[in-house]
Amino acid sequence: MRRARTAVLLAAVTAVATVPAAAEARSKTPHLSWVRCYGKTCTDKRTVVRGGDVKLGGRRFRRGMRVIFKASTHSKKRTVKTQYVSRSRLIAHVPGNARSGRIYLTAKHGVRTNRAGPLHVRAKPRSRAIPVDNGAPSGTAFDGTAMWIWNMPKTEGGNPYAIVTQAQQHGVRTVFVKSGDGTNYWSQFSSNLVSTLKAGGLNVCAWQYVYGSNPVGEAAVAARAVTTGADCFVIDAESEYEGRYSQAQSYIRSLREAVGPDYPIGLSSFPYVDYHPSEPYSEFLAPGGAQFNVPQVYWKTIGDSVDESLDHTYRYNRPYARPIVPVGQAYNNTSSADVFRFRQIAAAQQSAGVSWWSWEAASNSNWDAIAQPLTPFTGVPPATDWAPLAYKSKGDLVRWAQEHLQAAGQTVAVDGAYGSQTVGAVKSFQAAHGLPVTGEIDTATWQSLTANYDPAPQTYSRRGAKASAAGAKMPPPRYEIPPSLGSGH
Repeated sequence: MRRARTAVLLAAVTAVATVPAAAEARSKTPHLSWVRCYGKTCTDKRTVVRGGDVKLGGRRFRRGMRVIFKASTHSKKRTVKTQYVSRSRLIAHVPGNARSGRIYLTAKHGVRTNRAGPLHVRAKPRSRAIPVDNGAPSGTAFDGTAMWIWNMPKTEGGNPYAIVTQAQQHGVRTVFVKSGDGTNYWSQFSSNLVSTLKAGGLNVCAWQYVYGSNPVGEAAVAARAVTTGADCFVIDAESEYEGRYSQAQSYIRSLREAVGPDYPIGLSSFPYVDYHPSEPYSEFLAPGGAQFNVPQVYWKTIGDSVDESLDHTYRYNRPYARPIVPVGQAYNNTSSADVFRFRQIAAAQQSAGVSWWSWEAASNSNWDAIAQPLTPFTGVPPATDWAPLAYKSKGDLVRWAQEHLQAAGQTVAVDGAYGSQTVGAVKSFQAAHGLPVTGEIDTATWQSLTANYDPAPQTYSRRGAKASAAGAKMPPPRYEIPPSLGSGH
């Protein structure tokens, strides 16, 4: 009898201890509150088209979560990546084989949410051909097709005449030749090389990998390439520049003092802006900075399809309001079909040009796909929306929005964190400009901010190499392109 009472007491104690543990586990589990259609293809909140987008709302969302749709597959479901907006908002594409029904989210280690919906899924609009149009030409060397050269001796044996011949045979009108690495000028970018390539009908641009430890010295190296005869110049700023806002501002100011306000400059960096919250895109692309945005869209290295990688890149780079001239992947045995698809989408997105990394690594099939006459893009037109921002979003795009809100007369700190003050500033701006008052920055709000206001200039702390801006110490959640595989060294 005593043993029985002891067992009962032990069971009761265990049950009491288990309740808080279970409650704590539930408090950490992501919760899906709602899902609705998102974007221009929507007719109502609960109806989506295959190939369109949905927005998901809830709590405790994480980066890397996937949404599970009902689908016409053997397993009767389809897993799709999400775009992380904040801990309470995600965006996802609707797969081509999705079916109507309820959805849920999953994360690593078997974590899954409750179901939400149902969503009514209908067929995507009929495919239509988009006329080939590479966008409004800029009148600079960024127009048309370009190839990047890193090591001249490994490029057609260093023979400039062979470079001219290969370029002419494949429709390449511009070459980007490495001219510097940090504060070191590369002698391969010489006046003799420039004059020979130009005599063959090519535009010749220079590019430099920068680090930020000596921005004034780096700018002097860049200016030397311009005086050597470069038709345009590209800044290649990657992981070393993360958090270095003051240095980016100093570099741009020094370079502009040397080359003038109108000389064509481009910024080439990581394409997924939301993965790099402290990369100073907003300083390199600010008024007086680079006029062209040249993101490195290496889809195979990233692990996404051509369509996915370009869609993500354009969406998160549009808010900087600079012409986007993407760099495609011509290395690591990329297929000719992917190279051609990249060209089609860039043209449909109204980009005036594309370039390819790199001359040395491009296969014969890559060259053939670059030279192939471009046919109209067919299929569902690429997305044209701008990156959404909402409460608890973080990063350089938030800083960029805050700078514009300041210029519009709103009281808001520029710290890269979308808090309650930023929500209030956005609501006030939207009300003043006849926009739906949501407190979230959508495409229409972005367009109104960037069309009507220049970003308010910022002053940064000089203490420490990287502690240069409020909120600048935000580590990247991941590198879609590993630093060692970028255009760099």
